[in-house]
Amino acid sequence: MSLYITTPIYYVNAQPHLGHAYTTIVADTFSRFRKLCKEDVRFQTGTDEHGDKVAEAAQAAGIAPKEYADRISAMFREAWPPLSIKPDTFIRTTDEDHIRTVQEILQKVYDQGDIYLGSYSGLYCRGCERFLTDKELVEGKCPDHQTTPTPISESNYFFRMSKYQDWLIDHIKRNPSFITPERYRNEVLSFLSEPLEDLCISRPKSRLTWGISLPFDDDFVTYVWFDALINYLTGIGYPDSDEFRRYWDAAAHIIAKDILKPHAIYWPTMLKSIGLPPYKHLHVHGYWNINEAKMSKSIGNVVRPETLRQDYGVDTVRYFLMREMSFGLDASFSDESIIARQNSDLANDLGNLFSRSLTMINKFTDGLIPAPAGLSREDKELAEAAVNMVNEYTDQMNSFAFNRALQAVWAVISLANKYIVTTEPWVLAKDKTKADRLNTVLYNLAETLRLITLVLSPVMPETGLKMALALGNTEAEFNNQNLIDHCAWGLTASGMKIKLGDSLFPRLEKKSKTGSKDSKGKKKEKGSPEDKKNADNAANLVSFDDFKKLDLRVAEIKAAEKIKKSERLLKLTVTAPEERTLVAGIAEYYQPEELVGRQVIMVANLKPVKLMGVTSHGMVLAARDEQGRLTLTSPGEEISPGSKVS
Repeated sequence: MSLYITTPIYYVNAQPHLGHAYTTIVADTFSRFRKLCKEDVRFQTGTDEHGDKVAEAAQAAGIAPKEYADRISAMFREAWPPLSIKPDTFIRTTDEDHIRTVQEILQKVYDQGDIYLGSYSGLYCRGCERFLTDKELVEGKCPDHQTTPTPISESNYFFRMSKYQDWLIDHIKRNPSFITPERYRNEVLSFLSEPLEDLCISRPKSRLTWGISLPFDDDFVTYVWFDALINYLTGIGYPDSDEFRRYWDAAAHIIAKDILKPHAIYWPTMLKSIGLPPYKHLHVHGYWNINEAKMSKSIGNVVRPETLRQDYGVDTVRYFLMREMSFGLDASFSDESIIARQNSDLANDLGNLFSRSLTMINKFTDGLIPAPAGLSREDKELAEAAVNMVNEYTDQMNSFAFNRALQAVWAVISLANKYIVTTEPWVLAKDKTKADRLNTVLYNLAETLRLITLVLSPVMPETGLKMALALGNTEAEFNNQNLIDHCAWGLTASGMKIKLGDSLFPRLEKKSKTGSKDSKGKKKEKGSPEDKKNADNAANLVSFDDFKKLDLRVAEIKAAEKIKKSERLLKLTVTAPEERTLVAGIAEYYQPEELVGRQVIMVANLKPVKLMGVTSHGMVLAARDEQGRLTLTSPGEEISPGSKVS
């Protein structure tokens, strides 16, 4: 099978931002995933470089439009490799072959009578670079740009888009997966329920020269959308290349919802006019809000992908974007949320599982993956869950439900962490008669990690390679893995030598602001009354004898559940080594299922206290950062439950 996956070509009136990065990472991840399914994939991105806004931006910068376009296009091209994005083609609308293709298509549509010269009076939005209808306005303004459109009357060329309205409605209804998610399919059908106007596809050179000249009238340039959409054909050598014949029938476009109408209405009707079948899929995603506010240059909250990469690392960024957004809906980005994802999902869950498993293999079997013996019930449960995870992951990835695919992976990571707790390899290692059981447990952990590495590689390619190398594979073996031949249980060869290395993901702390300030925001002076108060508080220290009264123990969480009628409290069943019940106010920060199998630090000698009807026999320790995020403390390395903290 083949796949031709594309992003929009990004408009060069501004530099790359978080929204551009998300769309392109989605396309790259899906490209890598389908290659992992042994499919023939072509991945294209690029830049859109003509039109009013580019000409205005160039004028503001004091340079020619082409020089300006070269500068910004290079920023987009250079933004992607550091994010592990590897397109097969990077196209520009100023490329000679694209200009030639646009003019050939214009002439073809014109010759068959689908383009005509007419007069038009309408409301023109410079931000959208198109005429808006009255029903599209909100309180007289463009809903996207919040500006009042300009009345314009002029002669222009029009594409007979209305001619294909009935065909397009029928095609959308007969092909439910043509536009996904469904809400955007319904939005397009709703728009098409009203008579469709013909599309103005030119701009007179008297007011715009930066564009592709019409081949049949040199006094006009092409409307930027009629120019830009054709890039999807130019990039694969339309009309007669092998690549065009190979890929067009498998074309899938990924876009943000703000450009739904051009892709869902203009583009299919253009293709119908020139006698081509429409693309196969249009996948539409929502917006990224920054700290709950829409990203906007005017309020200064634009997030740059290179800044994210430098602050958090490429795979943390890729994982966060794919995990945090439910494709099709809006999502929110904040520093606090990405740090929470890294510390909880990547450092605590994946990182700890990987580190603990390899450390035990290194310690108990001299770094060699052992051969398994007979499987117990819990072994079979882990094996079945890991194989089912691959199937669920594959289904969800194919449905563009990337967050659900990753949820399926993390469910197995959680189960594997719980498996370590219940099987207690460190106890088995002390009894030579249980060597076979120990070997089976360690093998099962290595095999689970192999499957996790396999499915994570499209989302986090650098981490996937690091994990594969640590598990004893070569880079060539990692690059040749696939979901067809390597998804069964038991393919890890015993005797492979693991390679211990650095942790996969360090825990992150929120960077403190420069300059200490008091509660009213004023910079504190050295020697001020507040400093004196702080010094007095610092002097109020707990004595060593008082500290010795605390009995701090390592406890392992066996079960966790929410307490009815409480939004903050969880009921924890722990062993230390005896079993006891604790009540912890951590429900705002942890889901019950992600706690099972974790080791925590417990104050074991507190008087029992009843909270919301549940008696708590101790307290777990946690730390809270300056943003209010709470994180459970742990011993760091695996240790026997009940061990005393001193």
